[in-house]
Amino acid sequence: MSIPDLKAKLREVPHQPGVYLMKDRLGSIIYVGKARDLKRRVSSYFMASQKMRASHKTRALIDSIHDFEIHTVRNEEESFLLEGKLIKDYRPRYNVAFRDDKRFLLARIRLEDPWPRFITTRTKKEDGGQYFGPFPHSSALQHTLDWLNRSFGLRVCPPLLPGLNDYQHCNADIIRNCSAPCTGRISREQYMVCVEEACRILEGKGRRELLDQLKAEMEQAAANLEFEKAANLRDVWQNLGKTLTPMRQFSRGRGLPSAVKPLVDLAELGEELGLAGPPHVMECFDISNVSSNHIVASMVRFTDGRPDNQNYRRYRIKTVAGQDDFASMAEVVRRRYSRILLENRVVDPDAEFSQETPLEALRRLARDGRAKIVLPDLVIVDGGKGQLGMAVKELRALGLHELPVIGLAKQREEIFIPGKSEPLLISHDRGALKLLQRIRDEAHRFANDYNALLYRRRMRESLLDECPGMSPAKKQRLLKKFGSVARIKASSVEEIAKLPGISKSSAETLLRFLGSRS
Repeated sequence: MSIPDLKAKLREVPHQPGVYLMKDRLGSIIYVGKARDLKRRVSSYFMASQKMRASHKTRALIDSIHDFEIHTVRNEEESFLLEGKLIKDYRPRYNVAFRDDKRFLLARIRLEDPWPRFITTRTKKEDGGQYFGPFPHSSALQHTLDWLNRSFGLRVCPPLLPGLNDYQHCNADIIRNCSAPCTGRISREQYMVCVEEACRILEGKGRRELLDQLKAEMEQAAANLEFEKAANLRDVWQNLGKTLTPMRQFSRGRGLPSAVKPLVDLAELGEELGLAGPPHVMECFDISNVSSNHIVASMVRFTDGRPDNQNYRRYRIKTVAGQDDFASMAEVVRRRYSRILLENRVVDPDAEFSQETPLEALRRLARDGRAKIVLPDLVIVDGGKGQLGMAVKELRALGLHELPVIGLAKQREEIFIPGKSEPLLISHDRGALKLLQRIRDEAHRFANDYNALLYRRRMRESLLDECPGMSPAKKQRLLKKFGSVARIKASSVEEIAKLPGISKSSAETLLRFLGSRS
């Protein structure tokens, strides 16, 4: 791979807001950052004085940088959204923020409800609601919604259809923050006019006129020495400015920047592996055995080069004693594809009498739109010849020997193919390899997250072992009934004492002990 001319690239970086991606010698993205001025920020990484003042972590990052790429946006808020999206997509080694699955806030309203109201959410669903956002400044959004609710008299109470009983326990009407539709003080037609005007503002329509009007009112209040009113108007003006700044959406798995072209990468990958066509559906397996207590596996699915989160699966290894990646990989591949065969046999019970191979039968069901689970075009296992050999053995035992499968070894990104002694090496600047890296890294993340979840759960459950008078049988009954220590703690003495072998005094001791450990 050729060495990039960084000085020449730096000269072409514009003085614009945007996002930059730092890469190592293998072409992997190791850091994603945003900047108000890309040229100044990116150039600072290559200044000797900056490196001398930097922390140990930043020095390590600078030493690892081999190349970079940039993506310009229209404003600083857009760079914030794009930065978060790319960190979640690539999970770079040197980024800490945004690596969880937390998303930016959205505002949602259902116009079909009897008395619609705004709520905030982080997930957009196909539920008939109208969504606004995402908004990078959550605090500004909350304050903007508060202002809209007060200004237009919109309700904030949670009942779907509030009545007189809800009105008796509500102060919003008393302080003139609500038009009180629950008492019939306003008709639904009048209320909906207010809702539509509030939605219009959230969409950014009339933004400039509204901000100019608020600024004029703020300046007039200050001139009249009404400083408290001026300060409140200033806060409203600032929050509206942040919330209503025009931005493009950069949702995960959609609107990828030009450097990532999933369909092009898929075509490249199909050619490199000698497949009949692009592998539109891929499944990748990874084993996580941080300790022998919880050995788990993950299976992630990519459709058309993008994560298909709804079809991710995670497994607890059941038949393997100790840390054995090879046997664990065999178990999870066997469980996954025997399940697919079983599910599709229910749809096509005559398949066992057919002359078709299992693979041909499953492909036929998929073409007819009758397959309950569509078989992937390519199976990827994280590992070398050992893991690949175990996967191939299990697929052959299930009659799926013609299903394409490869192994991806992390050290040199070698691709092992059944029947070939030498691994395939794809250039690190090719989209085909980057696509394989993305799905492999996602499988690795998903497996590690599951292992961490089980570890935290085990640590919480271990509290029961320290409780006076607790036996393994009692612990098992408690967890079977309540599911977790948190639910046990939230239960009453009477509920716990209903379990066989647990007296009222034992239940009181247990709750007292858990309360002291909170």
